[in-house]
Amino acid sequence: MTKNSTDLEGLTTSKISRRDILKTAGVGGVGVLIGASGLGGLISITEGKASNPTVKEIQPFYGKHQSGITTKTQNHVYFAALDVTATQKSELIKLLKDWTEAAAFMTEGKPVGELTSNEFLPPKDTGEAVGLSASNLTVTFGAGPTLFVKDGQDRFGIKHKQPAELVELPTFPLDALEDQWSGGDLCIQACADDPQVAFHAVRNLIRIARGKAILRWAQPGFQRTKQADPKEGTPRNLFGFKDGTVNPDVTDEKVMNKQVWVQSGDGPDWLTGGSYLVVRKIEMFIEVWDRTNLKEQEATFGRYRISGAPLGQKNELDRPDFNHKTENGQDYIPKDSHMRLSHGDGTKQILRRAYSYSNGMDPKTGSFDAGLLFLCFQRKPSKQFIPIQTRLSKLDKLNEYTSHRGSAIFACFPGVKQGSYIGEAIFQS
Repeated sequence: MTKNSTDLEGLTTSKISRRDILKTAGVGGVGVLIGASGLGGLISITEGKASNPTVKEIQPFYGKHQSGITTKTQNHVYFAALDVTATQKSELIKLLKDWTEAAAFMTEGKPVGELTSNEFLPPKDTGEAVGLSASNLTVTFGAGPTLFVKDGQDRFGIKHKQPAELVELPTFPLDALEDQWSGGDLCIQACADDPQVAFHAVRNLIRIARGKAILRWAQPGFQRTKQADPKEGTPRNLFGFKDGTVNPDVTDEKVMNKQVWVQSGDGPDWLTGGSYLVVRKIEMFIEVWDRTNLKEQEATFGRYRISGAPLGQKNELDRPDFNHKTENGQDYIPKDSHMRLSHGDGTKQILRRAYSYSNGMDPKTGSFDAGLLFLCFQRKPSKQFIPIQTRLSKLDKLNEYTSHRGSAIFACFPGVKQGSYIGEAIFQS
């Protein structure tokens, strides 16, 4: 080998080293091709990963079930509820068709329309996600009770398609609900590992809806990122405790069919394979919490703060022992603790996808406007969320530190096949 030739096993030429070549390729480079001699042989550097979304960053939009329900929880959510202003069924169908097409594009990391267009017209896509990966974006759609009947009116001739489970949630003790954070005819849940990608999705869908629907309320949310927690442990809420430890196993089809997916015979056939979504905006009084001693905090949740284990146990996933007593004869897990009341007899489960939120400062109090955007999916709200929340609203010690400000329920459509559109079965005879 000559003095200036290259050796891929040990690149030690007088002109360039392996490290020099890697510097030339750049941090994002994933491969180099080197010729027979010197720098003249450096002929190809592949694209960086940031500009070339991988298959792992794309969640399929089409399928048996909507994505964004059993999908591994992404870092960010942008949730929006809308009121339909259209008066004709054909307009509503057109909206759902357009949403389906746009959502399918965006979940693949594509714009909703051509990026280049007539310079005298607004572009079809708003453009803030150009050059970004799909970031595991999922878009999940649902219909609220008022889409079917509002002010006693059968709005679109689909009153007979309204499921019995799809009714406004009861007002629970201590609720302090506000209209500005409650209800909605339709909902959009956009989840992604990038906040700009999630917002872009909702922004463009609402733009498409102009003339047919208007924004009623919206709330972004976040959890710890996968970069910050490579082990992807259970996320923590703004009180510092793990949130979502006892979720049902989304990989177990039998469990999902029992707890999450609406089954044939549960109600109207159009919802088979869908799920009910309950949304609660929960304000957290974090300044008060921050002045509470650790023992009281752990007694409130019924879990240790650091490990997430039930009180009296060692590990997060250990089974709680509600009969375990301290030396003084007191319950290790207090009867009014959040975990104990949520658990009940263990037969009623919901699939939680909660996110924290922070809206800056509350101008009325001068404190943080922050809390939990509680999202949960289930097969039958009357048998799952409602009895659980009824117990919590009456006895939960956590009520001293929280207030429920918003509430809504939606029937999330089953998945959609290519060539069809979301919610199509509602309009079929």
